[in-house]
Amino acid sequence: MDNVSFFTQVLFILTTIITIVVFWLATRKNNKVLYFLFGWMAIQAVIGLTGFYSNFEAIPPRFIFLLGPGFLVTAVLFFTKRGRSFIEALDIKWLTLLHTVRVPVEIVLYFLFVATLVPIDMTYEGKNLDIISGITAPLIYVIVFRNNTMKRKLLLLWNFISLGLLINILIIAILSARTPFQQMAFEQPNIGVTYFPFVWLPSVIVPLVLIALLASIKQLIKKNNKP
Repeated sequence: MDNVSFFTQVLFILTTIITIVVFWLATRKNNKVLYFLFGWMAIQAVIGLTGFYSNFEAIPPRFIFLLGPGFLVTAVLFFTKRGRSFIEALDIKWLTLLHTVRVPVEIVLYFLFVATLVPIDMTYEGKNLDIISGITAPLIYVIVFRNNTMKRKLLLLWNFISLGLLINILIIAILSARTPFQQMAFEQPNIGVTYFPFVWLPSVIVPLVLIALLASIKQLIKKNNKP
């Protein structure tokens, strides 16, 4: 990690904090959510600093513990009555703006590639087009929400495209991670996200972005189905 600049680390820490704050705003300032997210962020920081995730010989692969909890929480939110109530109460405007954090995330991933910690396929110079969602998020926000007129079909399409871009980079990240199941990028595997502070990408940022997308899609489909 010595070849990762201080700027890159600070940029990523700020990006993670901003992601949490924007999601908190989407919850209409539910402080319980804010405390939970910062608590989870602290737990992941401690685990990351111990080197737990960077033990690449462990079985089962410890990479799954970076992504697994976030997917589990997402499933609970969408498949329980209380969770669905939470999802439906989220402010879709803030959920849309949250995707702007995907721009600094992509910049950080590029710097990690330069530092030989992730493959080029995980950057915008490779197969990762996730930055498109981040760049277009403010534009979509202005088009859809100005004058209080929601263009639901456009927003729904944009969320589906953004979801596809997220799934694409998730597949690349998983298949290029240094695990027994690695399928690509053997010359420069995805190991950067196993070190602090970058452990927050799969454990904090990705789940929040995923929840934001799925919650927006759910809300929009429900509204479109109303007579």
